[in-house]
Amino acid sequence: MDMEKIKGRLDFLREAEKLKDVLRSAHTASGRTESTAEHSWRLCLMAMVFADQLPGLDLLKILKMCVIHDLGEAIHGDIPAVSQAAFPNKGEQERLDLLLLAQSLDSPLKAEILTLWDDYENARSPEAKAVKAMDKLETLLQHTQGLNPPDFDYAFNLAYGKKHTDADPLFEALRALIDRATEQRLHAAE
Repeated sequence: MDMEKIKGRLDFLREAEKLKDVLRSAHTASGRTESTAEHSWRLCLMAMVFADQLPGLDLLKILKMCVIHDLGEAIHGDIPAVSQAAFPNKGEQERLDLLLLAQSLDSPLKAEILTLWDDYENARSPEAKAVKAMDKLETLLQHTQGLNPPDFDYAFNLAYGKKHTDADPLFEALRALIDRATEQRLHAAE
């Protein structure tokens, strides 16, 4: 048993715990601000729930990507989707933050996490493309369920992430259902 490897992994988990305190712009149904860790949890659940609709994809790889896709946000926080255009280097910063977060890990595990993150960030593999789409869908779903502030921009949601969600019939179908709920929230807010 390699105690240094085990200690390094525990240190990584201690640092990753910060993600529980990173708040997003989304709100839960009770009105509480959602954390990035909560978003990642439901993204994993979404992947599991729809796994039977994703034939030929590696579910373990998908779940690993779901867990690590926003892990770098533990360092500098989340940038809401509506603000991301003002941060053209968002991906680069998240990767640097992930490297910092993973510094205590042994090389093979660190390489696996970075490879998964790079794949997700660049939407290279079919699994990464699926996670990208589900990431957008989970966010939109939360926006239709949350007790959002009165000035919440539901119209933004109707275009957000479409290039990812339109790439597969399952995600298109989910998007259509979520968009209907978004439109209902939009009209109710008017």
